Parts: sequence; structure tokens; C-alpha cells
Amino acid sequence: MKAVERAKLVRSLRQESQRLRLLLFVIGFFLVTLTFVVISKPDALLFNLNGRLSVDQAPRSLLIREWVDADDAASRRSADTLATAANDPKMVDDDDAGEKANTNAIGTSEEEKRVLTSEPEQGKWEEEATASELLAGGGGEEGWKGEEGHQDHQHKVTLPTISNYTIHDATEDNDNGKQEADEKTDTEIKYATDIDQTNGGGISQQPAKDNVEWDKPLCDFSNFRANVCEMRGNIRIHANASSVMYMEPAGSKRDEQWKTKPYPRKGDDLCLSHITELTVKSSKVAPECTKYHDVPAVVFALTGYTGNLFHDFTDVLVPLFTTAIEFNGEVQFLITDMAIWWTRKYAVVFEKLTKYPLIDFNMDDQVHCFKHAIVGLHAYMEFTIDPLKAPHNYSMVDFNRFMRMTYSLPRDAVTALGEIPKTKPRLLIISRQRTRMFLNLNEIMTMAEEMGYEVVVEEANVNSNVAHFAKVVNSVDVMMGVHGAGLTNCVFLPHNAILIQIVPWGAIDGICRVDFGNPAEQMGLRYKHYSIGVHESSLTEQYPLDHEIFKNPLSFHKNGFEFVRQTFMDKQNVRLDCNRFRLVLLEALDQLNQ
Repeated sequence: MKAVERAKLVRSLRQESQRLRLLLFVIGFFLVTLTFVVISKPDALLFNLNGRLSVDQAPRSLLIREWVDADDAASRRSADTLATAANDPKMVDDDDAGEKANTNAIGTSEEEKRVLTSEPEQGKWEEEATASELLAGGGGEEGWKGEEGHQDHQHKVTLPTISNYTIHDATEDNDNGKQEADEKTDTEIKYATDIDQTNGGGISQQPAKDNVEWDKPLCDFSNFRANVCEMRGNIRIHANASSVMYMEPAGSKRDEQWKTKPYPRKGDDLCLSHITELTVKSSKVAPECTKYHDVPAVVFALTGYTGNLFHDFTDVLVPLFTTAIEFNGEVQFLITDMAIWWTRKYAVVFEKLTKYPLIDFNMDDQVHCFKHAIVGLHAYMEFTIDPLKAPHNYSMVDFNRFMRMTYSLPRDAVTALGEIPKTKPRLLIISRQRTRMFLNLNEIMTMAEEMGYEVVVEEANVNSNVAHFAKVVNSVDVMMGVHGAGLTNCVFLPHNAILIQIVPWGAIDGICRVDFGNPAEQMGLRYKHYSIGVHESSLTEQYPLDHEIFKNPLSFHKNGFEFVRQTFMDKQNVRLDCNRFRLVLLEALDQLNQ
């Protein structure tokens, strides 16, 4: 018996030993895998963890003020040149992949109520100003290529995220001579703007002299939305030190130092907490150049709220166009907080804006030397360009044209009905699958088809192929959808097309107009604003009809944005009253006949 018991004990110990070894193997494999993932930083990890924020993390104030510390101001420039300003309303949305845009809480100030409750007046996926004329022309194979010239080329673009590109490599033999030339020569900068030659005439920018002292403050912090630093001369960008240094000529008394985060959400501390802070300063001492560039630099950040289609455009693509298009591709981008998946998604846009590989600022160890540098992007209100403030008076008409050219879209403008026999007007319905869905989509489609529309239904989300979606949008005459990021695709619509925004219940007409109504009209589109009634909201299934949420929805805004978002955005769907909405589609038909 003892022998049997001993044998059982031995077997039991062996089994326990085997289990222990298996457990240790599994734990070891997991740790090795985790270490590999963290070190390699694959795109999937960047996509989820690269600093992008959810709406739950967003700050809880609609108007955020940027205060400039008095002590810092004294060391930078006189206090009367600095301004405090309020950030503008941010758009609310989520898409199928759970990509939620940031929107700050809705407060109770008179200004907030005015924005949120304003009714749509007649008038973001006018006449054209000087810049519009610049971009309209064709001239030559260089510059803004037409559809045929770009069709084959756009599929060949590759964008390394860490660039070894330089105009000149610094060596022991030429470094001292090059630095001396930067300070003493009087040669004009070679990248003078020649848009007038490549785009059918227009404004030509005057080049600066290399040795002329930059007599303006290095940075402008007066814009309520974005800080921008611009300088010409001997400029050294040292990524390891997160610094941009303007080398002062001998005898200069300038002593400036600025701290800035080059992402256009000024005052949004939570968003900017994920952005690398840069120091822009004047200096007489700096590290030696290791890379020389004969083109200007534009330094800006990704991360932030990118990943939501609306913020892709309003925070990066529109400001980047406004800042960089004047250089006609002769510009070097240095990107802090790089998101590789994002630059790949919009590779064709980068190809149009710069001829050079992107530099991942955070991964770079060089001292780059430039004669002209811009830190930060020119940005204004949501999803818009202010032509009175933008370089060369660029406008959203120019941006709309740029996007059509970039994606080689065939239709520049809608064609009046009847000019092409037997052609039906095309209506695109942007559908949603998580929130703000059309509960009677089939009924809406049937009604529109009976009215003579050819109906197309597409869902826009973060995983959508931009080029494919752009072609679909460009092929239609009317695009409609419930307020959300999918409406950002209006940037691909042909001129004079019609955008119809369906506004959910909740007294949010003002913010809906700011996000898409004003930008659409500024792009040269025709805009229609349809606010649903109580009977068209799914909220009637959650609350009795005599509830205060229907009698006075604005009063609920005082509960903070979290309540507003969950109630009027995340938990509301739409059942359109087809008899009522039919009038909007009839008006659209009338406009298409004009």
C-alpha cells in the first residue's frame, strides 16, 4: 500500500510540475509579446493610444479662455500685443469605430445660448477672391495638375515617416563656411512663390533677404484658436531639444522666448496635454547645423483629436492647406506627435502639399537649418478659412477646389437638370449605424425615388476609404445626413451642389450651423438646414410628451455637456416625417433646375 501511495504522490508531483512549467511558459510568452508590441509601436497601437482623446475626456466648458502669464509676457514682448480669447464651439460626433470628436460643455452664458439656439439664417467633410483665381488656372505640367496628370501619379506616392532628406549635408569642410554665408550673404531666398506662373496668374510673394533682421516678434499669440510663429533668417530646429532658434545678427538686442504647442486647439488644455511643447527663441548661440534645407519649414502636430473625420479636416487639413499651399510643394513638413496610420490615410494630400518626405520630429536627432520657418498652422473658426486673415486671401472655395484636384474628381460643378437628357439628380444619404440613425431609411429612399432622385446610400466612418468616398460624393448633386462627422465629406461635392443637414432635437441648431452650415456656404455649396420636430425624435420613446425635455430642451444644457451629449446625441435617432421633409427635397430640385 505504501508503494502505491508513493507512486500516486510521485505522479501528482509530476503533474503539478508540468502545470507550473506550462503556466510559466504562458506568462513568459505574454511578457515577450507585450514587450515586442510596446517597442515596435505598430500602427494599430498608434491608432488607439497615440494621444487621441474621447469625448468623455473633453473639457467641460464651451468657451475656453487662453490666459497669458504676465511674467512670461514681459520677457516676450509688450503686453498690449497679447490677447486673451475664447475657443469656439467644437463639433460633437462619433462614428462606427467609436471615434468621438471633442466638444466642450455647453455653458449658460449669453454668448453660448446665442450660438446654441440661433435659428438658421439664409445665406464642413461667395465670389472667388484673388486666391481663387490663382488656383483655378491650369498652366503647365508643374503646380496643380489636372485630373489626367495626377491620375497615375497619385497611386505611386510613398511617404517615409522618418526622413533622411536634406538639401545639403553639413560636413566638417563646409559647416563653418555655410554658417558664415547664412549671416553675411545678401542672396534672395530661392523658394519665392510663383503660383502666378503655375496657376494662370495671380499674386507673387516677395522673397526676403537672408541677412535682413526679422523685425517682427517671432510669435503671434493674438489668435484665439492657434498660436503661429514665423521667422526668416538663420533658423535652427533641434528636435532633441524641442527648440526652434532664430539666430540673431551681431548687435541685435532681441531677447525672446516663447512656449507653444503647434496644434490649433488653443485653450483646450486636455487636448494640448498630449502635444509636444516647443520652445521658440532668439539666440546668439546654438548647436551646429547637421542638415541644411533650401526650402521653408512648417512644424505642426498630429494626435490631438485626429481620427475623427471632422477633426482631421478642421484641426489639420484645412489649416495645413491655408499655411502651406503658397509654397507650391517646395516646403518641408516636420511633424510632432506623428501618427503613421494618419499620414498614410491622407498620403495623397501630403503629396500635393510637399515634394519632400515627412520628418518625424520626435524621432529625429538632427539640427535642421532653414532660412524660413513657420511653427503652428493658420486656423480660424471651425472648418473654415477667414479670407481676410489667411495668406493670399485663400478661402474655402480654394480648399474645395484643392480637394477635388487632389483626388482627381471629375465634377467641378453640378449640371442644371435638363441639360443632359434622361439624367436623374443623384441624392446621397449618409447613413449611421450607432447613433443618430435614420429609423425609416427605406421610407425616405422610396419617397426620394418617387420624386425623381437616383438614391445612393453610404456610411462614412473612420475606416472608410477616402478616395472611394470622395468619388461617390463628387458624383451626386445633393448630400443629406444627420449632424455628424460624415457630413465633412461635403469637401468633395462639386460647386453649387446642395448639402442638407438634419439637426437632432435638443436646441443645438447654432452649433450645427457653425460646424457645417457656414463652411458649406463658404465652399460655394447650397445649404439647407432641417430641424426635426418632437414627433421625429426617438426621445419620445424614452420620455413622456409633457416632459421638460420637449418643452424647454435648452434648460437641460445647464446640466453640462455630458448630459447633452448622452441625451441629444448618443441616445437619439431620427424618424423623418416624409410629408414634411418632402418640401426640402422639392426645394432642392427647384435649385438644381436653376
